[in-house]
Amino acid sequence: MLRINELKLPITHNEKDIRNKIVKLLRCDVPFEYKIVRKSLDARKKPKLFFSYIIDIIVDDEDKILKRADKKILKVNNIEYAFPHHIDEIEDDSRPVIIGLGPCGLFAGLYLARNGFKPILVERGKKIDERTHDVNRFWEEDILNENSNVQFGEGGAGAFSDGKLNTLVKDKYGRNKAVLKDLVSFGAPEEILYDYKPHIGTDRLKTTVKNISNEILKLGGEIFYDTLIDEFEIKENVLKKISSSKSNISFKSNPVILAIGHSARDTFKILFDNGLCMAPKPFAIGFRVQHKTSLINESQYGVSSSDTLGNAPYKVTYTCKDQRGVYSFCMCPGGYVVNASSTKNMLAVNGMSYYDRNSPYSNSAIIVTINPEDYGDGKNPMSGIEFQKELEKKAYDIGNGHIPYEFYSEFKENRLYLDDLDDNLIGTKGKSEHSCVHKIMPQFINDDFVEGMEAFGTKIKGFDSPDTLIFGIESRTSSPVKISRDEFCESNIQNLFVAGEGAGYAGGISSAAMDGILIAEKVAERILGKE
Repeated sequence: MLRINELKLPITHNEKDIRNKIVKLLRCDVPFEYKIVRKSLDARKKPKLFFSYIIDIIVDDEDKILKRADKKILKVNNIEYAFPHHIDEIEDDSRPVIIGLGPCGLFAGLYLARNGFKPILVERGKKIDERTHDVNRFWEEDILNENSNVQFGEGGAGAFSDGKLNTLVKDKYGRNKAVLKDLVSFGAPEEILYDYKPHIGTDRLKTTVKNISNEILKLGGEIFYDTLIDEFEIKENVLKKISSSKSNISFKSNPVILAIGHSARDTFKILFDNGLCMAPKPFAIGFRVQHKTSLINESQYGVSSSDTLGNAPYKVTYTCKDQRGVYSFCMCPGGYVVNASSTKNMLAVNGMSYYDRNSPYSNSAIIVTINPEDYGDGKNPMSGIEFQKELEKKAYDIGNGHIPYEFYSEFKENRLYLDDLDDNLIGTKGKSEHSCVHKIMPQFINDDFVEGMEAFGTKIKGFDSPDTLIFGIESRTSSPVKISRDEFCESNIQNLFVAGEGAGYAGGISSAAMDGILIAEKVAERILGKE
């Protein structure tokens, strides 16, 4: 296959323009097919904007064409992922059990089901449609279901986000490409296959998640919803059985994949008390900041709006004087700040966008890196969870149970002095309250947050304006613990395999799904005796 690594065209181009440019670079007019590998925006000369493509070309007699073609065209070999194991029949006592239906659990289940292993999936929350009803009820009526909310339920925490699919994980085995292709086949928009910042949107993601679950069932898997696993029978360091005291359901360990996500604090505690080897790890905390989409568009595009490009994303990073990193996280163009709480009398926020990203506001978490020594003795694995809980309790109290917000000028001056905003000027899902957000975090976090905001204001004009809204708090950026696993992805407790974001091996939908495929390989090897 031949590849063009840089094909640049104005953003107003059409499909004919792409073909004409390919012919020009091939330096001959021969029949060919092409596939877009990557599409990114070049805004270095804004407001004059371009799309830059990486394109693969299928053409006869590649070597002959390559001799006369432009030097931008190279010969490449694409990696196509193939799951390495299959079983024709599986005994009930050998069927793998997966705890958690987030992207890690779903993709582990999908690949095991496709290859004859008939997995059993167990989820503490509800099906996505029922879960959506519970989430909307919480946002509108303040009635929280602690097992069916923005964090828990079919699809995991990513189901109520922007559905971003960026990952920094290198894809030398082709797992990420496989994840994207699967998502498209189950209902995600086709452009995620090549967009430089792919996203699905929470509205389309829900349908995609439902279709994956249905495929697992069709292939012989089973799914148990509303089933919280809270009992682990361990004998001589071997997991024998898992049970749900609420649902009165038990499963033999055949083996078990733990894919519980970063918010399953009760499960972490139960397993730690039962000897699971884990350690505290660095993570990041901060606030959500909201700007008008027109302000961000003007900075990124040079114009306040663009029908062709939609609302603009951004990514900012900064190293403070104390050497802590401050950076944007889960940026939601044309999105909403959402109440993402999963525990009563505690409050956490997240960002969410629909596929069309058409809200007049854009938001992002601006977060500060912290180390285990900042929130404990650096040794107790539960100390990060306790730190999160302490801050979330403060946020809940300060906002009287609602999302607390504050103007940036108020945050810097440590006082409220401006008038409350009308609700239609605040892009939130869940009720909000004008409150002292600056009282939630330790002072060193506030100081680094302000230092970062001022630096970002030099990159994006108006980013640190006095009327920028600050929402508290963003505490669930990643898991505060890391569970040890060996080269087979097995924990120190035999038959318990750990994976995904909750275990500390992923940081988003794509990387969690990739880790799900990896652990499915390892579990299949165990079942087949091929380790």
